[in-house]
Amino acid sequence: MGKDQLQVLNALDSAKTQWYHFTAVIIAGMGFFTDAYDLFCISLVTKLLGRIYYHHEGALKPGILPPGVSAAVNGVALCGTLAGQLFFGWLGDKLGRKKVYGMTLMLMVICSVASGLSMGKDPKAVITTLCFFRFWLGFGIGGDYPLSATIMSEYANKKTRGDFIAAVFAMQGFGILAGGLFAIVVSTSFNARFKAPAYRDDADASTPPQADYVWRIILMVGALPAGLTYYSRMKMPETARFTALVAKDAKQAADDMAKVLQQEIEAEEHKVERIAEDEATAYGLFSKEFLRRHGTHLLGTTTTWFLLDIAFYSQNLFQKDIFSAIGWIPQAETMNATEEVFRIARAQTLIALCSTVPGYWFTVALIDKIGRFSIQLMGFFFMTVFMFALAIPYDHWTHKENRIGFVVMYSLTFFFANFGPNATTFVVPAEIFPARVRSTCHGISSASGKLGAMVGAFGFLYLAQNKDKSKADAGYPAGIGVKNSLIVLGFVNLLGLLFTFLVPESKGKSLEEMSGENEEDEAAASNGNRTTVTIA
Repeated sequence: MGKDQLQVLNALDSAKTQWYHFTAVIIAGMGFFTDAYDLFCISLVTKLLGRIYYHHEGALKPGILPPGVSAAVNGVALCGTLAGQLFFGWLGDKLGRKKVYGMTLMLMVICSVASGLSMGKDPKAVITTLCFFRFWLGFGIGGDYPLSATIMSEYANKKTRGDFIAAVFAMQGFGILAGGLFAIVVSTSFNARFKAPAYRDDADASTPPQADYVWRIILMVGALPAGLTYYSRMKMPETARFTALVAKDAKQAADDMAKVLQQEIEAEEHKVERIAEDEATAYGLFSKEFLRRHGTHLLGTTTTWFLLDIAFYSQNLFQKDIFSAIGWIPQAETMNATEEVFRIARAQTLIALCSTVPGYWFTVALIDKIGRFSIQLMGFFFMTVFMFALAIPYDHWTHKENRIGFVVMYSLTFFFANFGPNATTFVVPAEIFPARVRSTCHGISSASGKLGAMVGAFGFLYLAQNKDKSKADAGYPAGIGVKNSLIVLGFVNLLGLLFTFLVPESKGKSLEEMSGENEEDEAAASNGNRTTVTIA
């Protein structure tokens, strides 16, 4: 810690864990709960969309979404998320974290509802409308990534900062779990009330009109958690690091944190004035000095997040295809539409409950004990091992008696993704860059992740296409396609392990130590005269 550090920042770094820390986790975390629900619930209903809008009279098999339509429905929100991460990350450094936070939340609420209300005269119009609103839903979700991470990192103390940032991200696991549980409830309710036969020779018989309500209700409910936290987000004060180091308002920063921490804090306006005078020489994002100090760090955070999300999102969005390929989910023609939603939701909920959620909270418990670097390296290593263990003897796992073993090992890849790089790639970019570009750099890092998610979503769809045209037309995934996909994902995880060595360890260090802002302040310390103002 630099000797010339602002007292308000020292107070935050050394503060004992208090109720406001948990409040911040809940408020920021509910955004991630909503993000995960909205992004991943679409995978629960894509097959239902195919049954409703892409069947034809007298069809022998349930309707399925054409590959291009399926790619658009699954991937368009990821495109919006990437754009939102870049835009709102940049805006968060310009206008402040708090102001932009409210914008993203309202966009998520409006577009969640609008997605469920997608209308049109024909199937193409309905799907087009759905994709339009899911793009803007993703745009709002994208802003939540850099803002939530930055706000939590700037509020937390340095001893448990990793725990709290990881806890915010861990709410993603509960969002995935909630999506599956709610889909189970809705599909069960509709199946009991409007009992339809298994698919035979009439698409309408196994897909009653009421099934159209199922996917709409599932998508619209995503607006509730976001809407419920809007007021709380608007009541949070701006972070002291933005107010003091970027907005240069020492009095406001000290006043805000004095109320939060319930202690006396000096405003130290002379130090902030000195920082403001030195701002002309401070390096920007596209400067040689930033490249020298943080270029390797930014390369490390972007590449590891990119590689991680190729694997993580392809696994999440296409679990239903993998489980169908090994026979864990029955073929579509043996079920009616709402039962198929139930079976898919049950499988994904079981994975979330047994591996995804525990993985997140193992990270929360251990990230400030064993460090970010060790957890990320370990996670990529075991993801690589389990992917190859599933892919190389793939034919062995497709036998009925071996399906449980496949599901267990597949679950372990999710566990080590979340007790590993899926959490740490979110935490580290919020800790290692200067305050003036912290949100922007996190946005760039997370946007590279969403680029990886798009590669995963579209790439898996291509690799898993059935080479047998008669089966492909009937909607069967290909065993050889899934095997190829798993092998590719294994090599992707191995690359992630190697690029992890570019990322620094930030455990136990203040944000200013990691970003080098202490060095800048101390170098300019001799230029200022010292006066103090005390805030009661």
